[in-house]
Amino acid sequence: MIDIDDFFVLLTEVCDELPDDFFRELHQGVVLSEETKISPYARNDDLVILGEYRSARYGNQITIYYGSFDRNWHHCSREFIKDRLREVVRHEFRHHMENLSGMHGRDSLEHEDKVQLRKYLRRD
Repeated sequence: MIDIDDFFVLLTEVCDELPDDFFRELHQGVVLSEETKISPYARNDDLVILGEYRSARYGNQITIYYGSFDRNWHHCSREFIKDRLREVVRHEFRHHMENLSGMHGRDSLEHEDKVQLRKYLRRD
């Protein structure tokens, strides 16, 4: 795995690929955390959170968890990490765009995430 400084460079590159409009009302920006964030639904600490979108009174923010990436893909190449990072960043931006548009319900990414979580919880 690349170190956190190189990871930050990749995160910047991935964010630079996105149109400026995506950052509208993302008051707290995209934040990189060193943390490994374990899902509260994890069994045996086997489900980590790679990124998270928060909409709160103080502003909207995307957090990317370096430690979670490191835990999942410690021995992977820089390009592999960048591809996974791109997927996660775009996923979190979709949450942001849906929040701005007021989109909720069955067609929302939030609903898709809940479906995926239910599948995880049903496995043995």
